[in-house]
Amino acid sequence: MPADAAVMRAYRRHDTAHADAAHRPTDLDYARYVAIVASYREGRYGDDGLAGRHPFLVECPLLNAALGVAEQALARIAAVVGADPGPHRERAARITATLVDRLYDPTTGTFHPRDLRTDRLIPARTVLGLMPLILPDLPARQVRAVLTEACSPRFGLESRMDRPLPTHDRTAPDFEPLRYWRGPSWLNTSWLLWRGLLTHRRPDLAAGLRESMLGLVARSGCHEYFHPDTGAGLGSPAFSWTASLALDALAEG
Repeated sequence: MPADAAVMRAYRRHDTAHADAAHRPTDLDYARYVAIVASYREGRYGDDGLAGRHPFLVECPLLNAALGVAEQALARIAAVVGADPGPHRERAARITATLVDRLYDPTTGTFHPRDLRTDRLIPARTVLGLMPLILPDLPARQVRAVLTEACSPRFGLESRMDRPLPTHDRTAPDFEPLRYWRGPSWLNTSWLLWRGLLTHRRPDLAAGLRESMLGLVARSGCHEYFHPDTGAGLGSPAFSWTASLALDALAEG
């Protein structure tokens, strides 16, 4: 996204009043966010023709995996209330198949976002690439590949983890342990991977990740996110989704 950080002079950032500026996106990052929203607003927030005019178009492994899981949940609800679960199951199957077809890279053995402007996969290896594991119908080949990626030095998943799960490849040159989604550990992405591990019958790895998640909260509190090496709390010191997901993980015990 082309952007000029000077745009941010028209705004007052409140996030840096609550958290260390070193933990937050830069002004240039936020200028890009503003440009994305401004472009959408210029089209009166309409989705018709969006692909032809909006500068930022990316297919995301996490959002599509979440959509597939949502359809699976709707199918279960439909069965309970006497509705037809078939259409939801069919949509879930199509989403999983399309995600594998469009976002899985057999060369890297993981999932990547696709930039629709260039029609290329974005090469960065991030926690997004692990998120399709939450799909119960993910093919066995991709399940094995995602587990290999998760257990690699890039993310360090183990049955006993020394460090929390990062959001970005910790061996990459652009890994930033303090900067928002560039490396820190978040309970929400760890929770999603944990659920995926349970779904695909890896209780050993699920137990290790659960222990790591609960250890972060026990030591540092319900922070927004955490240092991916030390586990120190970062961002907001009292974050509700961290608390709620910790409670969910405790309930499984």
